[in-house]
Amino acid sequence: MTQLIELGLDTFGDVTRAPDGRPLPQAQVLRHVVDEATLADQVGLHFFGVGEHHREDFAVSAPEVVLAAIAARTERIHLGTAVTVLSSDDPIRVYQRFSTLNALSNGRAEVILGRGSFTESFPLFGYDLSDYDSLFDEKLQLFAELLKEAPVTWSGRTRPALRQQRVFPPIEHGRLLAWIGVGGTPASVVRAAHYGLPLMLAIIGGSPQRFAPYVDLYHQTLERGGLPVPPIGAHSPGHVAPSDEQAREELWPHYAAMMTRIGAERGWPPMTRAHFDREAGPDGALCVGSPETVANKIVRTATSLHLARFDMKYSAGTMPHDLLRRSIELYGTRVAPLVRERLGAN
Repeated sequence: MTQLIELGLDTFGDVTRAPDGRPLPQAQVLRHVVDEATLADQVGLHFFGVGEHHREDFAVSAPEVVLAAIAARTERIHLGTAVTVLSSDDPIRVYQRFSTLNALSNGRAEVILGRGSFTESFPLFGYDLSDYDSLFDEKLQLFAELLKEAPVTWSGRTRPALRQQRVFPPIEHGRLLAWIGVGGTPASVVRAAHYGLPLMLAIIGGSPQRFAPYVDLYHQTLERGGLPVPPIGAHSPGHVAPSDEQAREELWPHYAAMMTRIGAERGWPPMTRAHFDREAGPDGALCVGSPETVANKIVRTATSLHLARFDMKYSAGTMPHDLLRRSIELYGTRVAPLVRERLGAN
């Protein structure tokens, strides 16, 4: 059976290190991200996404600005976020920024909306974390109205009401492609289906196949609502190198340090090599290894979850720019053709 699939890449602009071990300035990391996206376009990948964060270890806090710079240097690749934290932003301003990006890129803009697994943006922009769920619910409701490209009448408690308000610039052709990013809660899956929006699953640990019930729930909710089935995508961390051993040894110290640092903030135990090896194995979330190994894992995930898109988060903590570039090149020139061949999508 033929299964069409798009392959993309994500990064948070992880702050990498210079050869002498010192962290690079965030400004240099941002320039590297633009270079990496340009390479992704050159090797024929479909999508390049940048995450929004407001902390020392990730450089991208204004993703649309970074994406606009990338748009000026690329020709075909679609550009979006991974994710936009809608809860701590204004839906109208988000929509305007992405409709502007869509114009500048000749229709290549996408947005993945989410509540965000990091919460630094809430105090930074004056939002109360106790409103975490209600902020996203209301703002997504408004954003869904904006997607209709018609005058908007809306009221809620998170921002002033609108009455027959138009928003500019409009999308030139069709409508803006907006996904809902989901970390694995049934309520988030149902919410995406309620609005008929594509679902992007963030698979960062454990077996990807454990998300199959969420895919079933999404389809069932759409069917009950009489809605067409939008695409489903997934995002997982990974790294590609000439061999499995080389890929694991390159990724391990950077990934472990990053996960241990974040885990200390969230009460997780330190990352162990045994845990890393499980995640890098056939049943884990990490797409790490040779092109053959990574392609096999993507095919298995895509088949079991009925994916239309797979995005690999290719950056991992302080992993150097030259290794990231090589991983991107192998992903585009070796992994992508293998995946398409095995899914019968050529």
